[in-house]
Amino acid sequence: MSTFYVPAINLIGKGVINEVGSYVKELGYKKALLVTDTFIASSDILPKVTKPLDAEGIDYVVFSDVDPNPSCKNVLDGLKALQENNCDFIISLGGGSPQDAASCISVMATNGGKPQDYEGLHKSAKKGLPVVAINTTAGTSAEITINYVITDEERKVKMVMVDKNSLALISVNDPELMVSKPAALTAATGMDALTHAVEALVTPGAYGVTKKLSIGAIELIKEFLPRAVKDGHDIEAREGMVNAIFLGGMSFNNAGLGYVHSMAHQLGAVYHLPHGVCCAMLLPVIERENAKRVPAAFRDVAKALGLQVEGKSDEECAAYAISEIEKLSETVGIPKKLTELGIEEKDFDFEYLSKNAMIDACAPGNPFTPTLEETIAFYKELF
Repeated sequence: MSTFYVPAINLIGKGVINEVGSYVKELGYKKALLVTDTFIASSDILPKVTKPLDAEGIDYVVFSDVDPNPSCKNVLDGLKALQENNCDFIISLGGGSPQDAASCISVMATNGGKPQDYEGLHKSAKKGLPVVAINTTAGTSAEITINYVITDEERKVKMVMVDKNSLALISVNDPELMVSKPAALTAATGMDALTHAVEALVTPGAYGVTKKLSIGAIELIKEFLPRAVKDGHDIEAREGMVNAIFLGGMSFNNAGLGYVHSMAHQLGAVYHLPHGVCCAMLLPVIERENAKRVPAAFRDVAKALGLQVEGKSDEECAAYAISEIEKLSETVGIPKKLTELGIEEKDFDFEYLSKNAMIDACAPGNPFTPTLEETIAFYKELF
C-alpha cells in the first residue's frame, strides 16, 4: 500500500492569484496571518495577493520576519503574532522559507509545544491551522508537501519535519508572481527542483505514480529552466517550471528524498548558504556514488534528460545522466566550488557537518547509507 499526500485544492496557471479571495471566502475563514519575508513585503508581489483578499473582505495581518533559513525564533514570533491577532488561518507567501515557517506555525497553533518537538516523522497529534500556500519561486515545492525545515539556532542544525498535519489546504502556483525573480535565484531554485525529481526517482521509496511524476518534472526542467534563467519574463518558461515543481513536489512528497538534501541542509544551517545552490553542487557528487550501487535506477533519469536509452547499458545511462546534470548546472550559472561562496576549507568543520548529515531525516531515502568517512569525502569534493 502507498499513501499519496497532496493539498485538497491546487490553483495553477497565469492569473490564478486573482481567485484566492473567493476560495477563502467560500471556506468561511475571516482573518489571516500572512507569513512572508521582508523582500516580498516591500515588493509589488504583496499587493497582487492582498487585492483579491480585500475584494472579498478577508482581513489579514502581515508577518514578514522570516529569514532565508527560517529559525525557531521566526516561528515563535509568528505564532505570537497569530495568537495576538486572533487569526483563524494562515497565508504563506514566498518561496521555501515562508512556506516552511508557516507550516511550523500552523502545527504549533493547534498542538502547542516548541519547534523542536516536531523534528522527525509525523510528530504532531492534530491537524494544523488551515494554510493557503502561495508560491513565488519555482523550486522548493514546499507549498504542496508535508515536509518543512526549521533551523535550530542553538544547535546550528536544520531540523527536518515530515508531518501530514502540516499539509496546506490550498496551494497557489501563479507564474506571473515569478517573473521578477533574478536569474541567480531562478537557477538555484530550479536546480533544487531538479534535485527533488532525481532523488525521488532513484530512492527505494519510489513507486509507479511517483516515478512518472519525477520523469515529467525532469523533462520540463531540462526544457524550461535555461529559458527562465535567460529571460525571467518568458512566461511560457515560467509556466513550464511551475508545472515541473508541481509534478516533482508530488513525487518527493510521497517517495522521499536522499543524501543530497541531507548534506545540503547542514551547509544551510551552519554557513547560511542558498539551499538550491548547495543541492546543485552536491547532486552530481552523490548521484555518481548512487549510480555505482543502483545503475538501473538512472535509466529513467537519462531518458528524461534526452538520451535514447535503447541498446545502452545501465552504466552508460547513469554516466550520461550525471554529465547532463553537470552541464545544466553550468548552463544556469551555479558555482562549482564552496570557495566561490566565500567558504574556505580551513574553516570547514567536516566531521560535525558529516555526522549531522548522517542523522538527517532525508538520509534513509538514499539508495545506500554512506559512512562518516564517505560523507567527509563528499564534502571535500566541493572544494
